[in-house]
Amino acid sequence: MAELKLVGICGSLRKNSWNRKLMLAAVDAFGPAIFEEGNLRLPLFDEDLEAEGVPEAVTELKELIRAADAIVIACPEYNKAPPGVLKNALDWLSRGGAPWTDKPVAIVSAAAGRAGGERSQFALRLMMVPFRPHLLMGPEVMVARPKDAFDDEGKLTDEMARKLLGELMGALRTAAELRTA
Repeated sequence: MAELKLVGICGSLRKNSWNRKLMLAAVDAFGPAIFEEGNLRLPLFDEDLEAEGVPEAVTELKELIRAADAIVIACPEYNKAPPGVLKNALDWLSRGGAPWTDKPVAIVSAAAGRAGGERSQFALRLMMVPFRPHLLMGPEVMVARPKDAFDDEGKLTDEMARKLLGELMGALRTAAELRTA
């Protein structure tokens, strides 16, 4: 069997964000794979801009998702919702073609509050419905108070989070293997 292609999407643009660290922990838990991170530094969705031609960065992200065997989305929670940069990417990706259809997708989150991004994950799941991916429903991985869950090198140290992340990414791997078999 060919090596699986795993795409990571981080809803935080900050290089050292908790969600980027969580996404990388998810990649490690997934196991051997060709990994690539999607670029969300896209122009704001604008139908006038679209009429001039879809930006190259949007086309690249769409093709990256289309070629993926599995996708993990690390979704921060900003003001009780997913960040605008992630919603903007979804708006662009909704135009022409269906790169998400039946793709196994896992969602994880890290947020400073006690719920660890629960509202953000709920909202993101609703936003994903029109794309018809194979959204894994659990176990839910929501890392609350991430400053206490990662060490100084950015490694996830919270045992319960590591256990749940391992289970979720194992399920994502199984879904990807079944889809590619």
